[in-house]
Amino acid sequence: MKRVAVQLVLLCSLVSSVVAQTAQPLAEDPQIEKRLQALSQELRCLVCQNETLADSRAGLAEDLRREIREQMKAGKSDKEIIAFLTARYGDFVLYRPRVTPTTYLLWFGPFILLGVGLVFLYRQLKQRRVQIKQEPITAQDRRRLDELLEVPHEKEPA
Repeated sequence: MKRVAVQLVLLCSLVSSVVAQTAQPLAEDPQIEKRLQALSQELRCLVCQNETLADSRAGLAEDLRREIREQMKAGKSDKEIIAFLTARYGDFVLYRPRVTPTTYLLWFGPFILLGVGLVFLYRQLKQRRVQIKQEPITAQDRRRLDELLEVPHEKEPA
């Protein structure tokens, strides 16, 4: 039994060492690496879609970081690199999309839906308030209720 457990531990450690990736070496220039880190925080991983390029471990993200690093070494500015990536992959590559006519619904849609919902709620509550009329019970209605419930009639204060 111990022998099987030891073999399982060795097998698991072997598999985990094969799966683990080695750390990518930093660029020769730490300034480029710093720029890359800042720029990749503004870009979306095209595979993960909910992570920035800096946080993603996907293969495509590594390729994009390598491409960005090469463009930085070539002397391109951050704006030029972003323009290149958006031309190639569209605005989806931007983690915070620009406000353009094509993204108005993305930016303002939740606020419009919230406003419509609040107007609907206000109208429903107003309509219910009109439907529910509370009038004070009359003495005649009180006597009729007492008769129906067979409750002995108490004298009401005058």
